[in-house]
Amino acid sequence: QVQLVESGGGLVQPGGSLRLSCTASGFTFSRYVMSWYRQAPGKERELVAVTSAGGSTNYPDSMKGRFTISRDNAKNTVYLQMNSLKPEDTAVYYCHAAIPARGFGDYWGQGTQVTVSS
Repeated sequence: QVQLVESGGGLVQPGGSLRLSCTASGFTFSRYVMSWYRQAPGKERELVAVTSAGGSTNYPDSMKGRFTISRDNAKNTVYLQMNSLKPEDTAVYYCHAAIPARGFGDYWGQGTQVTVSS
């Protein structure tokens, strides 16, 4: 069965850092576009970062400069390094897998809570 399992969330002070991990199984990870999304209470789910099968990365303008996505195909794992965290970053962070051009995937993890508070 397809499975995406996030880890690394928790409580951090403003200005701090966290590194999230998402480990995948049940599909050919190296061929998939991997993404991180987040959702705060009362708000829509929003894209945080994307990495292609070849390892290229893209970010919404609002995310550039503080968040970095990377992948390790040998470990079937995608990471999100988060620096200079702000209270507005508080959300559940979700891992996502797909090959949009082929209509494959649309797989989601269970999410991991990130809380930024003093």
